[in-house]
Amino acid sequence: MEEQFAAEYMAQNPHVTIKYSVFPSTKIQDLISSAYAAKNAPSIWNLELQKAYPLYTAGLVAPIPVQALGFKNEQALIDTYLPGMLDPVTDKDGKLFGKKGKIYGLPLEMVNFCIYLNKKIFRDAGLDPDKDYPKTWEDVMAVSEKIVKRNGDIITRRGFDFRYGDYLISWVPMVEQLGGKVVSDDGKEAIVNTQAWIKALQFMQDWGPNGKNLGGPTYPVARKVFDNNKDEIAMHLSGLYQEARMKTSNPDFYNSKDWMVIPYPVFKGGKDIANTYYFQYYMVNSQIPENEQVEAWKFVAYMLSHGDMYLEKVALTQPTKKVFEGELFKSMPYSNVFYNDLKRAHVVYHSSFSWRVNELIKEAIENVMMNKVAPADAVAKLKKDVQALVDENR
Repeated sequence: MEEQFAAEYMAQNPHVTIKYSVFPSTKIQDLISSAYAAKNAPSIWNLELQKAYPLYTAGLVAPIPVQALGFKNEQALIDTYLPGMLDPVTDKDGKLFGKKGKIYGLPLEMVNFCIYLNKKIFRDAGLDPDKDYPKTWEDVMAVSEKIVKRNGDIITRRGFDFRYGDYLISWVPMVEQLGGKVVSDDGKEAIVNTQAWIKALQFMQDWGPNGKNLGGPTYPVARKVFDNNKDEIAMHLSGLYQEARMKTSNPDFYNSKDWMVIPYPVFKGGKDIANTYYFQYYMVNSQIPENEQVEAWKFVAYMLSHGDMYLEKVALTQPTKKVFEGELFKSMPYSNVFYNDLKRAHVVYHSSFSWRVNELIKEAIENVMMNKVAPADAVAKLKKDVQALVDENR
């Protein structure tokens, strides 16, 4: 699609040449950072917010020339989006770059995760998917114990499993439901409310191979095997875009009535917090000449003007009012579940060191699940390590 947009834009603007490249999502962060260090970064790029934020705060991203894109001012651009969707990339008070109100990114997509559920597997386990679907994390554990199948210690059918790796996005909300935070509101304290973190890590230890043996990081990625519909997993976390993947990889399953989407669970007695939402922002390199920056933003705006096409072809949801209020979005299966969860969610934790925090959380989770480290010990180390990052970057 975007190669098509590039060809169309060059045809309309013969003075412009666009070279389009793609890289694996696991490598692009390091590649772009290295390219910036060599002063050879691409004119336009996109990353997840928590990976893009360090480059943004380092001043390596160009502000949007809103008038050149046809807007009277920044507020006029903001008003085309759902509330708060440009906040993470707006220099609201001018403290970042001295450019109060300037905006530095436009979202290719906004993603929040809900739980995809295989109805057939539920019924096979003697469960009614419409009545017995899990509302709490305790329910997720109990239901998974009824669904799981094993060959010895090897799991052959999982009830649910986590998105291992995307911890800031998909797992930290569990901690927040219990009253914890990654960093305090004043930015001074890391790993707030250690008891909440210990309880959440205890859940992971109970879940993993040294506990109830219901899943773990070494098993095939849950969202991929779910689409197979081969009695491998009953539930997994993913975004609305997963529907497009399912439709492509297994159209018979997609067109069946054997799957559904349910809200993000909440611990019993916990705060009603859903999965955080995150973005893939398009950003423009501030190291290129200003006239190229303007042209780059014009091309970004041209691509993103095809919001319904992104949604229809690949189920990427731009958080504009036009897309969310449109009939296409409303017609997509279970889009209302994602939209309703969005209303009880907040943006993913992001800072100049957010990806380093994600990797430290990964270490803590994998240590309690795989290496039998006590949750309290894992939290003590996590707090020490994240506090060092906070202090280093204050």
